[in-house]
Amino acid sequence: MLAKGQTVIQQFERMVPKHLAMPDDRIGLQLGTLQKDIRHVLIALDVTDEVVEEAIAAGTDLIIAHHAIIFRPLTHLQTDTPAGRLYEKLIKHDIAVYIAHTNYDVAAHGMNDLMAEALGLTGTTFLEVVHTEKLKKLVVFVPKTHEEQVAKALFDAGAGHIGEYSHCSFRVEGTGTFLPGDRTQPFVGQPGRLERAEEVRIETIVPDSIERKAVQAMLKAHPYEEVAYDLYPLDLKGKAYGLGRVGKVAEPETLTQFAERVKTAFDVPFVRVVGDPNRVVRKAAVLGGSGSRYVRHAQFAGADVLVSGDIDYHTAHDALAAGIAVIDPGHNAEKIMKKSVAERLQSALNADRYTTQVTPSQAHTEPFRLQ
Repeated sequence: MLAKGQTVIQQFERMVPKHLAMPDDRIGLQLGTLQKDIRHVLIALDVTDEVVEEAIAAGTDLIIAHHAIIFRPLTHLQTDTPAGRLYEKLIKHDIAVYIAHTNYDVAAHGMNDLMAEALGLTGTTFLEVVHTEKLKKLVVFVPKTHEEQVAKALFDAGAGHIGEYSHCSFRVEGTGTFLPGDRTQPFVGQPGRLERAEEVRIETIVPDSIERKAVQAMLKAHPYEEVAYDLYPLDLKGKAYGLGRVGKVAEPETLTQFAERVKTAFDVPFVRVVGDPNRVVRKAAVLGGSGSRYVRHAQFAGADVLVSGDIDYHTAHDALAAGIAVIDPGHNAEKIMKKSVAERLQSALNADRYTTQVTPSQAHTEPFRLQ
């Protein structure tokens, strides 16, 4: 059975939630429709003409890419311009384009985690925390007969996580009272008669991002017509998400040696290096995309080197003066995401027995070459 476009994106957004994106980032569906069966999904870093031709040849219905094809508001859609021709080709072949940018950078197992893992960094922390989940306390009163059924529904929906612990709840037994009206069909008791029922009060933690999902799951599992439950905002901080990663290298090595590691890890033909070639690297920072404004963050985190793309001339001088090394593998190093996203999304779809195929783009989108 083929998955609908909305189903594919729902699976994807469980891994890469939209709410993690930075303000004003251009993410989500940018072109086409998701109201169709999806035979093939192509995972790409960029949506270039080469990628679109690859998608057409593969019978692709949906491209999920990291970099937006529409970043600034369109003032026209002229098909005699390069961008217009690209949009026209996608529309004519009914190929939808969905973008996950900074939300993928920030997400667990996303771009920055992938890059840190590729370099063998351990004990990683964030370069900059950009999002902390808000937490709520959900309290629901359940008849004893359905205690475990409702609790399981909440936990399966993602409630009950405190740090590295899951299935966290507090429960206490008591007596619930209610008087069913004449038009009710109560689970226990009779209309017009005051009822006393043995109930369990279940308390658990719910991140703000899954509040609706958790409440819906709880209501579906609950046997009562009218469910008594409460949601309380908490001052406690939930899970943190951030840009970049900082961690220790497996074994100390020179900057020159580490630069070779970067070339291999990201499959790039060259890197630009700022700093003493013989400097010993014990701790490294990595940031997907453009990292010029994160040199200071890396230095304050105790990194010996920052690995990131698009480092400009003046930032390189500032890094030299500040005493931190920089390795620039180029923005296209982010292509490391294609294989990982394709495998994770394919696995999720397979688990639900969908026959939709997901593959990484093979098109080369590096605009620079060595002369």
